[in-house]
Amino acid sequence: MLFCGILKASLERLLVSRMTTELQELLLLDMKKTIESLREEIVAQREEQRQQAEEFRKIIANKDEEIAELRRKLFSPSSEKSKISQVDGQLLLSIINEAEYFADSSVQEPSIDNLIKENSEKKKDEEPKPRKPKAKREDYLSSLPITKVILELPEEERVCELCESQMVHLGMEIVREELRIIPATFERVQYIRESCICPQCKEEDDEVVVKKAATPTPLIPHSLASPSFVSHIISQKYANAMPLYRQEKELKNIGVPIKRATLANWVNTCAIEYFTPIYDYMHESMLKREVLMSDETTCQVLKEEGRKATTTSYMWVHRTGNDGLPAIILYDYQVSRNGDHAVRFLGDFAGYHQCDGFSGYNKLKNVIRCGCLAHVRRKFFEAIPKSKSDDALTIAEQGVAICDILFEKEREFKDDTPEVRKQKRLEQEKPVLEAFWCWIEKQNPPKGSKLAKAINYAKNQHEYLENYLLDGRCSISNNLTENSVRPYVLIRKNSLFHDTPKGATASAIICSLMETAKYNNIAVKSYIELLLTKMPDYNIESEGIEKLMPWSDEVKKLCTIPNK
Repeated sequence: MLFCGILKASLERLLVSRMTTELQELLLLDMKKTIESLREEIVAQREEQRQQAEEFRKIIANKDEEIAELRRKLFSPSSEKSKISQVDGQLLLSIINEAEYFADSSVQEPSIDNLIKENSEKKKDEEPKPRKPKAKREDYLSSLPITKVILELPEEERVCELCESQMVHLGMEIVREELRIIPATFERVQYIRESCICPQCKEEDDEVVVKKAATPTPLIPHSLASPSFVSHIISQKYANAMPLYRQEKELKNIGVPIKRATLANWVNTCAIEYFTPIYDYMHESMLKREVLMSDETTCQVLKEEGRKATTTSYMWVHRTGNDGLPAIILYDYQVSRNGDHAVRFLGDFAGYHQCDGFSGYNKLKNVIRCGCLAHVRRKFFEAIPKSKSDDALTIAEQGVAICDILFEKEREFKDDTPEVRKQKRLEQEKPVLEAFWCWIEKQNPPKGSKLAKAINYAKNQHEYLENYLLDGRCSISNNLTENSVRPYVLIRKNSLFHDTPKGATASAIICSLMETAKYNNIAVKSYIELLLTKMPDYNIESEGIEKLMPWSDEVKKLCTIPNK
């Protein structure tokens, strides 16, 4: 019995020992799993932290780009010229070769190596263009009247110092010239009307016959305003960007104390009553053309019903393209940037429409939209890093250089007829564009960077950027319209805002007439004065109003800028 008890106890201890070992193994296995899970969690956290750090680096890099761009806009020249514009043909060749190098072998690539090489060799072989001769004084002052100041030798000095004989006239010589300015003068003009009476009727009959001289129609009834005075105010404000409050001070200093509110009333009244028919006729003439261009810029109107004074409004600019016909530039004030305003203004226009990448123009349904390569170039230019480690061209600089090739071609073709220009574009520019798109597709810039924005902008505008190849009258960029926006921007900078919607509309009408006159080589002040002289008595009919357009023969005879 004792032996059995001892054996039983031994077996129990062995069983407990085995159970303890298995439990330990289970615990150890569980610990291993826990450790592995913790290791995986740590690895995942590290990867997440790495990704977050990478995202933060990208955000910081993008912010650094934005800060650098803001600094460039604030403190650097606004010109978009760069050294890339002067790179030689071999460098441009290497850029295009890179585009072809990265291309898929299955895609048939345009062969433009010879084109770039020929252009490079052509530039080397070309003799430098002779400088234009400097303009002589007679050339740029020939339109000014000449006042001769005769300097004669006094009688007491007409005696020879050697023999005391009386001297005789030998000749005259021009010693020097100088410019003299006669400040603007103001005068009161009184219209004094004559009245005549028939003495015979007065003696024979009680009825008296009286006749009075005809009186010119006043510009504004019961007002001191005259065509010359108002045209002076308008040209100072819109051509010389001189706000009315400054003109008020200047007039007061020379003894003409007219309030700014009165000046504003004169300007607005003349614009709405007399210039609107001219503007409307220009609008009708514009819509008959086949190539139009558009852009828009911001403005501010203080007193507009239902809107705060700080609300942003827009001045739209529409103009004719480079079609060889007289230029027409029209401004249109609107409360917003909604594309419906462009639809309303352009109506049923069907033709080529040049604009930037603003999506509002997509609402124009009957047009062939042409993009703007200058905007594409600008995006790449803004993406050029401020500093780099080597002399190799960055991707952004390559984009700028390829755009410069196309602009250089356009400068070569500018004097050709539209038909010849179209043919040369297809032969020389289309292959460059094809290589450019191939190069674009192979780029993989950091997300959110300026380079990514440039690449995406180019991709989004791909469809529109090549439409200028369809017609030689179309432009490669929208720069003509941007140039037409600048005069208004200068006026906005000096005047800051419009007081009322009526004033903003009046400004749009006046700017339209003045810019159209300038592009047709018409003196602005003379043209405005001519309109203000003719319109009060003018018969507003289509045949008659045509004579007052800036391109009419009558206006050219009276208002053409001399020596332009």
